[in-house]
Amino acid sequence: MKSLLKTSLYLILFSAFSCSEKSESTIEPTSYSLEILDSLDLNILGDPLIADVKSDGSKFLFYDYASSDLIITDAEGAIQSKFSKKEDTPDAYGFLMEIPGFFGSDQIVVVGMKGIFLYDYEGNMIKKMDHPESIAGAGFMAFPGKHTESTVINGKDYLITKSVRSRDSFNGEMKFYNTYKALELINPESENFTEMVPFEEGSMFLNGTGYFESDYSPAFETKDGKLYVSLGAEQKLQVYELSTEGASLDTTISFSIPGFETLEPKNLSEFTEGTIIINGGTPSIRNIHIINNKILLHYYPGIDPQKMKEAELLWEQGKQEEAGELYEKLEAELDQGLLIIDQKSLKLEGTILLPNKFNTAGFTSANGFIWMEKAANEEKEEDFLRIYKMYIVEK
Repeated sequence: MKSLLKTSLYLILFSAFSCSEKSESTIEPTSYSLEILDSLDLNILGDPLIADVKSDGSKFLFYDYASSDLIITDAEGAIQSKFSKKEDTPDAYGFLMEIPGFFGSDQIVVVGMKGIFLYDYEGNMIKKMDHPESIAGAGFMAFPGKHTESTVINGKDYLITKSVRSRDSFNGEMKFYNTYKALELINPESENFTEMVPFEEGSMFLNGTGYFESDYSPAFETKDGKLYVSLGAEQKLQVYELSTEGASLDTTISFSIPGFETLEPKNLSEFTEGTIIINGGTPSIRNIHIINNKILLHYYPGIDPQKMKEAELLWEQGKQEEAGELYEKLEAELDQGLLIIDQKSLKLEGTILLPNKFNTAGFTSANGFIWMEKAANEEKEEDFLRIYKMYIVEK
């Protein structure tokens, strides 16, 4: 099955900072498009999303919200194993905090309130690791393909997860922002956690105002000994050198996406300790993928804050159905897309708008391809989830 998807392009202001080197220019992006190569169907009546694909493309991992099942299929979509850990048992992860992902040659990693768990493909627990700090509460937004990452350092498998440490503070205090670390580098063998990736000098999140967790939620990817990170609404890509000791900043790339909303400043006094706020309409870099030496930054431009307040007011007035319909309308009007950056030169090469025939909330990637979910059928419930195998074409 083949189909060429035509896309629109932006002009984006782009700059790179590496040591004392600095350049800034307006670049007319090269023309790129997405081509569908094939598809697979997960035949299940539920609420599944695609979580991960093994690096060689041989296995797919899905998470079904309706049943809490983790589902492993082959490359054709045939279910090979399925298990759930929602019961109150020693090997249950509790409240899900990140979408599950593949780890190593034959394991799955799940981050939950009760810790970080490694299971085999049949659901047998291999290892449980406690969080470095006790957790009183948590929240997250589930996007297809935004799973726990893994990497190899000095021949050993490591995990990289979002850090959930409070560091004896909360986001209503400047101490929180001054001591913040976005990620944890985890050695499952020694169970050692190394926190890394702070708000770097010049970060918008160090300007003295407060932010929701969704404002700075990290998107990250690793490749060839480097860690690539974007923090929520900050229009930057930070490139770090990875080692067993953590990450050291190498290069910061800044860009300006037309139509990307600006976060409204919030006073620190507006925040309450112990309260976690997730705003699904905030602008952000939602995920990062690297395929065929191209860095793909999936961006979500955000909903106009004034229009978002209209939906919130309807909800507060008890008009939940109207609020939901307005939010869906505002969401459908947004242009989500990909920034394409060359991995070697770190130069911006183009953009692709994601057509609305797909689930634009996210996708996963492996082995030089990306896999995107077919958009849900609004008129009737379907008993399958279709996944398209796609690749990027330079025209």
